Amino acid sequence: MLDIEALRADTPGCVNVIHLNNAGSALAPRIVTDTVVEHLRREEEIGGYEAYAEAKDRVDAVYESIGRLINAPADHVALVESATVAWDRGLQAIAFSDPLQPGDRMLVSGSEYASNVLPLLQLAKRTGATIEVIPDAADGAVDVDAFTSMLDDRVRIVSINHAPSQNGLLNDVAAIGDVLRLRGSSAWYLVDACQSVGQLPVDRERIGCDVLSATGRKFLRGPRATGFLVVSQRMLDELEPFPLDLHAATWTAIDSYDVASGAARFESWEKPYAALLGLGAAVDYALACGLESISERIGALAHRARTSLVDIPGVTVRDRGSTLTGIVTIRVGDPAGLVSELRSRGINTSLSTPDYSQIDFGRDHTPGLVRISPHAYNTEDEVDQAIDVIAELVRS
Repeated sequence: MLDIEALRADTPGCVNVIHLNNAGSALAPRIVTDTVVEHLRREEEIGGYEAYAEAKDRVDAVYESIGRLINAPADHVALVESATVAWDRGLQAIAFSDPLQPGDRMLVSGSEYASNVLPLLQLAKRTGATIEVIPDAADGAVDVDAFTSMLDDRVRIVSINHAPSQNGLLNDVAAIGDVLRLRGSSAWYLVDACQSVGQLPVDRERIGCDVLSATGRKFLRGPRATGFLVVSQRMLDELEPFPLDLHAATWTAIDSYDVASGAARFESWEKPYAALLGLGAAVDYALACGLESISERIGALAHRARTSLVDIPGVTVRDRGSTLTGIVTIRVGDPAGLVSELRSRGINTSLSTPDYSQIDFGRDHTPGLVRISPHAYNTEDEVDQAIDVIAELVRS
């Protein structure tokens, strides 16, 4: 059982705002900010290299913490600047070491995020491969049966976002992984867990993906400009990232090099160590709270919001899926104006626009959505206050 008052006491921002934008960037626990500032101060006092040397064991422990968080070996974890960088590093390795050919196929979910589709569009344009959208099932999530029927030897890449940022659903990424294994597919499987890590339990081993990407700043409550990539053993056995640097590989002779063991090959030498230590503090904080408890709390608050919003004239709850996440999305007449007015009243939400996910938004020509995303530290009263203000503003 979570102690909500303790969570709020740990979260200084709670006294300033009603923060319902955790799918964008969550309020950090005090321990996260203190960890970042402490290391920056140490860099100020003794120098950046020296501060890293002093904190090396703590930096190494971040990999272990992330491994516990998502059930993966620590040496399969790479620390990078964002979820997008993490996803791109995986794709770059595929494109460099196992190049696509004309006629190859790439399958994506209908709710895929723009930053995942755009690099695939580039690959398709330059290689002659094609991108195909996996149909949705009746509940709105990826149709696993349809995916199974689409799978053949020409499918080289499968890209699925676990918890889309604009429709509240949860895709069954483990079922997709099961199909790939049962069919003996050689396709590379990329899972964007940007919105699910920190919000609910995520098990990379159970999912069976080759690339899992995540960020620190969303439900995990870590610093901005932090993220991580987790790769399969197959990625380490068969692929070489591009480009390498002197952290990812060792220059052994004028014409040769050795690639680093483990997922370190996906990293670069320079890192924001203060922020990454803050990421480790955020992961440890989430683990101490318990992901099951966090998920249950977020789900309850999101359900409270949905059931209230659905009764407001002029508001349409757009969420779909048999399993819903803590991301609540609504259609209103002026979504940008509503987000702005809510912020002026100390209530943080966010705006989602069609350029984020062209396929999904194109289904019903939605011009924009207001996204409401509570976290465990939010209260029922905060959700109710936000709903009351939304009802007032929509009526006016």
